[in-house]
Amino acid sequence: MSTVAPRRTDQLLAAPSVTFLVPAHNEAATVRRVLERLLALPLRHEIIVVDDGSTDGTADILQQWRRQHPSTIVLTQPNRGKGAAIRAGLPLATGDIVVIQDSDLEYDPAHVPDLIAPLVAGEADVVYGSRLAPVDAARVWRGPNRLGNRALSLLTSALYLRWMSDMETGHKAFRREVLQAMDLRENDFGIEPELTAHVLRGGHRLVEIPIPYHARSHADGKEIHWHDGARAVRVLLINRFRRLRRP
Repeated sequence: MSTVAPRRTDQLLAAPSVTFLVPAHNEAATVRRVLERLLALPLRHEIIVVDDGSTDGTADILQQWRRQHPSTIVLTQPNRGKGAAIRAGLPLATGDIVVIQDSDLEYDPAHVPDLIAPLVAGEADVVYGSRLAPVDAARVWRGPNRLGNRALSLLTSALYLRWMSDMETGHKAFRREVLQAMDLRENDFGIEPELTAHVLRGGHRLVEIPIPYHARSHADGKEIHWHDGARAVRVLLINRFRRLRRP
């Protein structure tokens, strides 16, 4: 795996089509701004939003958005978790590239062209936006969560014998056929280590690029807790030895 600096090229204007897969749970404050920023990107794209049992008005915002933008696919399901939302929307993806875009603005959609550039150039099968790679971009991230994510990335590197700087990042991009071939089973935030396990064990070309990141606090609605870290360790261990489905 290599780490490269972010870059933009005119080639992106003629890039392959992109599917944005947007899981959303109680993101009424930000989901519309996320969708507006995705829509403004100079990319051929489709947007699939999965409302994971929101109770704060997110569903109403998404229905209004769909009336204004009929091409957007909006799915709804009972609250089952981020992984379940991704698995629900993934079969509908038709773009050459699939970008997982959280709906809380911790990850700025404006960075997507940099994220997909190695895929467009044919240099990677998967790209992770790393919050822990060296970069001058703004980072607002509280100490305990940062240390926990670094520890999980070090554990991943040791278990799978490939260096990872940020296994848990929520900003990931895949060649569609790579992602759709994965036998994903996790319903909650365990989807992040599960995706990484499939990428590393599958021998896919993985590139990490540094990204800006603005973390929310739990008071602002952040839903990850210490037990999600324990769950990540369990998923990493299980998938290190689980027989993976081959396409």
